[in-house]
Amino acid sequence: MKKALVISGGGSKGAFAGGVAEYLMKEQQKNYDMFLGTSTGSLMVSHLALGLVDELKELYTNVNQKSIFSNNPFFVKRVHGVNVVSIRHINTLWNFLNGRKTFGESKNLYKLIKQKITEQMYEAIRKANKEVVVTVSNLTLNQIEYKSILECSYEDFCDWIWGSCNYVPFMSLLEKNYCQYADGGFGCLIPIREAIQRGAKEVDAIILETEVTQINRMPAKNPFSLMLDVFGFMLEHVEKHNVTIGKLSAKHNDVKLNLYYTPTVLTTNSLIFDKKLMTEWWQQGYYHAMSENDQIMNDFRPELISNKDVEKGLENNNEIVA
Repeated sequence: MKKALVISGGGSKGAFAGGVAEYLMKEQQKNYDMFLGTSTGSLMVSHLALGLVDELKELYTNVNQKSIFSNNPFFVKRVHGVNVVSIRHINTLWNFLNGRKTFGESKNLYKLIKQKITEQMYEAIRKANKEVVVTVSNLTLNQIEYKSILECSYEDFCDWIWGSCNYVPFMSLLEKNYCQYADGGFGCLIPIREAIQRGAKEVDAIILETEVTQINRMPAKNPFSLMLDVFGFMLEHVEKHNVTIGKLSAKHNDVKLNLYYTPTVLTTNSLIFDKKLMTEWWQQGYYHAMSENDQIMNDFRPELISNKDVEKGLENNNEIVA
């Protein structure tokens, strides 16, 4: 029986998914045949396919804005314990003057992908016959595409991971094969149905949103913050649509589907990469996955999975776009 691990998009919130995956793979000893990811999920699936959970944790708890952006369109400062996000107008103007199509550039992310997902890892995954799939949005052909490591060269696979993560127009646009590609989340934020169509009979899906809407956004202050709000609104509804389709597909094909949502809103701007918060989110993900299993809960002291660990809301992690 084929088992699949599916991880949604969510930028910096991917750290939470890493904690959930660590618990499922290390504590529950789950062995997956397929790993599917969108956006930040696409960055994680190669390491998870090889069981490199500790290496993935090291990566996700040490990245920062410089690790991702070669030209950062955001400016972040801490005011009264809250991240206040502004637009770097000079950086965006520089991009326009240089004929770029986006407000920011994420070339550093591509370098990080090549550094952390090596050709040796690529060969090891193919040799183990693990199916690793990433989701990209083909803006030119107006369609969603799923790229399997078993069907790509190493260079192409790195390109597809990068393309899947590029949240345009704030990050780079991937131009490949005479087409323009962007974040896979624009079309499919959580590819549950794709996992089922590829033969999975049990799917663990990590969804980097709350199950019930728990957010009232601050009023937009400028066109950039309004654009972020609009994108956030659209992606939330794409995710709900994907989950609904995934549930129907699972029921129709007699597939066991386990869903892991975030218990609270982790952040309102997932393009902000804060090492301290991401380290906390990884731990929250681990304990949340633990709390989802009643049998495991009875074997641990209640304080290990207390609300202090699991439920940290916007009062600690909120961002305001100014």
